[in-house]
Amino acid sequence: MDVGKLRADTPGCARVAHLNNAGAALPPRSVLDAVTGHLALEATIGGYEAAEREAAAIEHFYDAIAGLIGARADEIAYVENATRAWDMAFYSIPFAEGDRILTTSGEYSSNAIAYRQVASATGARVEVVPDGPDGAISLPALDAELAKGGVRLVSLNHVPTHNGLVNPAAEVGRLCARHGVLYLLDACQSVGQLAVDVREIGCDMLSATGRKFLRGPRGTGFLYVRREIVPTLEPPFLDLHAAEWRAPDYEPRPDARRFETWERFVAGQLGLAAAADYASALGMDEIEKRVVSLAATLRTELAARPGTSVLDRGTRKSGIVTFTVDGHEPRAIQQAVREQGINVNVSSPAAHGYDPDAVAAAVRASVHYYNTEEEIGRLLTALP
Repeated sequence: MDVGKLRADTPGCARVAHLNNAGAALPPRSVLDAVTGHLALEATIGGYEAAEREAAAIEHFYDAIAGLIGARADEIAYVENATRAWDMAFYSIPFAEGDRILTTSGEYSSNAIAYRQVASATGARVEVVPDGPDGAISLPALDAELAKGGVRLVSLNHVPTHNGLVNPAAEVGRLCARHGVLYLLDACQSVGQLAVDVREIGCDMLSATGRKFLRGPRGTGFLYVRREIVPTLEPPFLDLHAAEWRAPDYEPRPDARRFETWERFVAGQLGLAAAADYASALGMDEIEKRVVSLAATLRTELAARPGTSVLDRGTRKSGIVTFTVDGHEPRAIQQAVREQGINVNVSSPAAHGYDPDAVAAAVRASVHYYNTEEEIGRLLTALP
């Protein structure tokens, strides 16, 4: 991986040491050009006319995302963000009284809110599967809960946003398949930094964003829905793109695009396709290797600093590194290093999921393949 070339291809690298890729990564030039080029075309000839001219490129989006995650093009929907993609999947499941929803202690709070809303409306139950010794979901505990029956859905984060671990998604998939249970994977923090293959994982649905490790535009995301289960799910809302009007009734589309709406950020869709192409060209295995290596270096160096506590859990870890420094508020650290041209973020673990022992706040530094060891050194030097 030619890091110098990749950095030269990333305009933001000349201005900042960007260690906030779990928030929003710096886009490469091809993504920037795809978005701004289409916006310029819309301004020149009109929005509808620009979409007609770029129809082939818009259609390529589905192949680009499918190729990135090992899916088929008809299993992909373009959605305006990962939260809405996840919502479209979750709220399409016909829950009934007594249905069990299994999740993990590190679940994202937006998802937890949705669980409670649906549980209150339908009588379904939300149950948290215990963690294993490493902090990831306990596979024996999950297997035991599935064996009890009544589970309608297993839903978890592939990479929680606040503690660095990688959940054993493929092992969870095998258990769900064995018990015949739907499996929804929130891959918001994994697509773009880890090799993700939906066939290997065995999930029925997967949601992801463009702005994080995939390096796409903000306001973009996608949803994968396995072809065989699409007909069993009706989205919470439809339009003339997602369904065909057959007065006095309608018929939803037979593919995953039933989860889309007709109106969309077309320039963003083209930018997200460019981001997927960029990642695929580099190779997700190579990307993962470098991201994991840089994050391991950062954790080792942080752990060696007096008064610094690394909070990450899991046997397998991601590019997300969370830590605290004794006597210093995370928000103050974020501001102090930003003044030195270094971007990090502040995570609020206690505001996420169901973990009663989570800390109130932590510094979150998230590396990507275009970051360098020198930038990691700059952060370490800038810390109090």
